[in-house]
Amino acid sequence: MTRPVYLVDGARTPFIKARGKPGPFTPVDLAVQCGRPLLMRQAFGPDAIDLVILGCVNVIADEMNPARVAALRLGLSDETPAFTVQINCGSGMQSIDTAYRTIENGQAEVVLAGGAEALSHSPLILRKGAVSWFAELNGARTTSARLKAFTGLRPEFLKPMIGLERGLTDPITELNMGQTAEVLAHLFDISRREADAYAAESHDRLDRATREGWLKDEMLPAFSRRGEVFDHDDGVRPGSTVKSLGKLKPVFERPFGKVTAGNASQITDGASWTILASEEAVEKHGMQPIAKIVDSHWGALDPSIMGLGPVVSAAPILKRQDMGVSDVELWELNEAFAAQVLACVAALDDPAVADGVLGLDGRGGRIDHAALNVDGGAIALGHPVGTSGNRITLHLANAMKRLGKRRGIATECIGGGQGGAMLLEAA
Repeated sequence: MTRPVYLVDGARTPFIKARGKPGPFTPVDLAVQCGRPLLMRQAFGPDAIDLVILGCVNVIADEMNPARVAALRLGLSDETPAFTVQINCGSGMQSIDTAYRTIENGQAEVVLAGGAEALSHSPLILRKGAVSWFAELNGARTTSARLKAFTGLRPEFLKPMIGLERGLTDPITELNMGQTAEVLAHLFDISRREADAYAAESHDRLDRATREGWLKDEMLPAFSRRGEVFDHDDGVRPGSTVKSLGKLKPVFERPFGKVTAGNASQITDGASWTILASEEAVEKHGMQPIAKIVDSHWGALDPSIMGLGPVVSAAPILKRQDMGVSDVELWELNEAFAAQVLACVAALDDPAVADGVLGLDGRGGRIDHAALNVDGGAIALGHPVGTSGNRITLHLANAMKRLGKRRGIATECIGGGQGGAMLLEAA
């Protein structure tokens, strides 16, 4: 027997744009910043939480298993298990999915599931030649051996690489994530103007949501040790236009590429938590659920077209639930790249793909633009990799409640050629 599972609350930090140096927060710092006020506003105490799960990709050396470190810093019991999950861009959603399945199967009543990422703290990596040189030097046991080793020093050994650059390149296809978006732009004939127009609207939608106060319960301020206050997503650029974005040069495929710094997700730091609970826990603690989790699915495909991950992960849910694209009233599709989002929209609307490849048998169709990322997305606020899947699920639940919608899907593409999707219903 499976049990109903509810998303009852959640919160995130503002997303802070990386600016070429380590930011004010580590992944655990970020998780604690939004976790403390979130837990303080609950009617139940910390002992009610049975399990903590946190998505994190770039774990720093001082925070091995950041889920456990965060749980203890949040004041949870020493006896509360906590573990970290990693599936690249889907890590924050994987934490929710694991919590969902654990509660559904009766193994827990209340789970704290989140994602945290500080991309500005991505480690510096020595080049292979430098590693070999340091190993030789370290192994030298005599003065003459050490002097001989020193003669092998090369200037490039003193210039490390940023680990994030390596992490964003697929080791199988040897394409970086931006290049995979260029592949999709070519396959689905997405123009540069279309990509820039989508990006400009993402900024405008996020700016409006912030000004209207629609994020006030979801996005909580963060405070650094230096007394700095972070109370908004600082990468948003209201007033962006196709004309202004059109001045930017392609990053990955010059001179005719479609992907620029203006229509791609931003490198940011941020964390997000959700609280999931069983029906019994909801009644016991008097919780007010935001949404009910109905279904989830993880799919995979060729890494060179990894941006279609949302399509291959959402399609099985549509088939299992006997739904069509038009039956989904809101979509949160993580904006890795504007061209990638538009390619997913085009794929679901193309019978050759929807029916011939995905087997949707007429359930495909075009996602209503007004129902897609209604308050902007990662192009405007950033994509802290281990966090984004959690944020889009939380925001989908809040947007459904605010707009009175019944069903929504949160989904993302995942580096390495995968995708995750989650179906929510109004509680």
